Amino acid sequence: MQNDLMAPTVRLAGPQDAAGIRAIYAPIVRETPISFETLPPSEEEMSGRVAKTLARYPWLVCTARERVLGYAYAGEHSGRAAYQWSVNVSVYVHARCRRLGVGQALYDTLFAILRLQGFVRAFAGITLPNEASVGFHESFGFRAAGKFEQVGYKMGAWHDVGYWQLTIQPVEGTPAPPRPLPLLLNDGKLREVLSAGSNKVDCNIDEVVAAIDTDLLSQAD
Repeated sequence: MQNDLMAPTVRLAGPQDAAGIRAIYAPIVRETPISFETLPPSEEEMSGRVAKTLARYPWLVCTARERVLGYAYAGEHSGRAAYQWSVNVSVYVHARCRRLGVGQALYDTLFAILRLQGFVRAFAGITLPNEASVGFHESFGFRAAGKFEQVGYKMGAWHDVGYWQLTIQPVEGTPAPPRPLPLLLNDGKLREVLSAGSNKVDCNIDEVVAAIDTDLLSQAD
């Protein structure tokens, strides 16, 4: 696997990534209706969310030189037993890192891990309108599954949310229960999937990392 301090690396998230994840997510909460949260979670809350997710599902980060460029994760679609083969998925990329292959590498890797676990369907909710996100998801094979109209009120307006679904892998007969992520941690296939994802990111990221550092300094001021 590539060195996280040098070339971009896709790997499982850890507590040390909470600040970088929050730095990407907080502006989305504060400035857009993309997330229906209205107050950005604290770094401690974000760390807790990562830990809770990793008990069963993947939470990935793409990093370079200890900077988080983007992240993606899966979560429970519903707590009822018949839904256990379905997951909800999300991906967020730093505003400075778009069009570098970060989002694609994260989703490619996420779906590969979900296949290893035995999940079958993935669902993504998108606040509308959002042509970029719709196009991004449809490029992976997601198809529209429905829309909730005026389901959320934020920033002085009501917003629709569309749902897209993807078949992660075909299945015949009775599927085995999906394996929790911790059962894959010593699996060589997991390491192969993470290494393959890391190789999909544009390695020319020096200027991007410098820009992220500038953003962090301005936020600190």
